[in-house]
Amino acid sequence: MSATKITVEATIAAGKDKVWDYYTNPKHIVNWNFASDDWYCPSAENDMRVGGKYSSRMEAKDGSFGFDFEAIYDEVVDNNRIVYTIADGRKVMVGFQEKDGKTDVEVVFEAESQNPVEMQKGGWQAILDNFKKYAENN
Repeated sequence: MSATKITVEATIAAGKDKVWDYYTNPKHIVNWNFASDDWYCPSAENDMRVGGKYSSRMEAKDGSFGFDFEAIYDEVVDNNRIVYTIADGRKVMVGFQEKDGKTDVEVVFEAESQNPVEMQKGGWQAILDNFKKYAENN
């Protein structure tokens, strides 16, 4: 049985080179990789190559909860597309498309079975919206 796929999208008012850098560079990832202002991302590492590892830490600012997110890259096409497998085996595809000086970012991920699809979509969309805000304001 194939997993339910969820899509989240944002259009960033910046060119693809900047959007790619801000999305993949750990010095930027720590500034946007969380869903709400009561969370933060204290660390991120990213080895952008097939077989390379991505890892980040997300924590509640009050210290009540935190978790590590890890993945291995299956495909990396600079400035265009990333495909990775999360540690739990789910696949994620991130696409970057520039149009009229803006960049559309589309993230398609396989849902997990513990939480409702709408909750998962909301969380991933909130992170992408946070990325958009960070990339456009820096």
